[in-house]
Amino acid sequence: MSSGGGGGSSSEPSGVKKTSKRPKYSRFTQQELPACKPILTPSWVILTFLAAGVVFIPLGVICLFASQGVVEIVDRYDTDCVPESSRANKVAYIQSEGNKMCNRTITVTKTMKHPIYVYYQLENYYQNHRRYVKSRNDAQLRNPKAENDVQTCAPEDSVAGHPIVPCGLVAWSLFNDTYKFSRNSQELLVNKKDISWKSDRDSKFGKNVYPKNFQTGAPIGGGTLDAKKPLSEQEDLIVWMRTAALPIFRKLYGKIETDLNTGDTITVLLENNYNTYSFNGEKKLVLSTTSWLGGRNDFLGIAYLTVGSICLFLAVTFSVLYLVKPRQLGDPSYLSWNRSPGG
Repeated sequence: MSSGGGGGSSSEPSGVKKTSKRPKYSRFTQQELPACKPILTPSWVILTFLAAGVVFIPLGVICLFASQGVVEIVDRYDTDCVPESSRANKVAYIQSEGNKMCNRTITVTKTMKHPIYVYYQLENYYQNHRRYVKSRNDAQLRNPKAENDVQTCAPEDSVAGHPIVPCGLVAWSLFNDTYKFSRNSQELLVNKKDISWKSDRDSKFGKNVYPKNFQTGAPIGGGTLDAKKPLSEQEDLIVWMRTAALPIFRKLYGKIETDLNTGDTITVLLENNYNTYSFNGEKKLVLSTTSWLGGRNDFLGIAYLTVGSICLFLAVTFSVLYLVKPRQLGDPSYLSWNRSPGG
């Protein structure tokens, strides 16, 4: 009679090899690579703040002087260029037919070396509105084969079944105020060439894409385009199509290639066409020079001065605390990375 076996051995067959999910050992996976582990002693902290202050404050002064060296003239004209009899209803005035020419006088308070950049500044104008930004088709701007692709351009997508090129609200609302400058009855020419980004002219706007059915249906949103010129040469449109992120923005209108001297009186013949009155917007004409830092912007200099002053203040404060009431430092040999594996 055989004994009932089979229950005494649970070992795996000798030919089966155990598998392990343990990763292969390396100093990288086990975080054992050499590392910088500084100990922030009072002297190191004080010296760091002191060095930051010594570097940032002179940088702030340099940036602030560069910004202050930019000569800028800003003239708001949206209200003054509406006749007093029409100021009770500015929207009706701007939407009416007729001559909207306006004369402005600008006095140069400080010598302006050329090139002098001419900007128009709009305020309370949200070009970053979701529906506004989406109402365009970049493929249509580049390729004539995509002129019928106007699905994303509503409501300015087609007229009588024919596609609009360029389509969309962004192009439809093109800024159309104009400026002519003169000094002592002599015209100051405004150079409007190369006012847009070269990358936009070469890559985003096609050399064989021409306006079609643009601003032919009511209502008219803004400026018109020359149907005989490709979009890559219509730089006012290219500048406008690069939408602004903030409700107050400037866009380049042109450049004056002549120096303006202190005391010069500049006469501006202005055509007030663009409707900012429907949304309580503001329009300003800006003449500005530039520096190595760009246009006038005091923020960078003030930021450097502020951070540098705070760093110097902290350095002095920590120095006084360290001298008046010093604290004994702990023994760094007890830190985990300084102890031997054996304890």
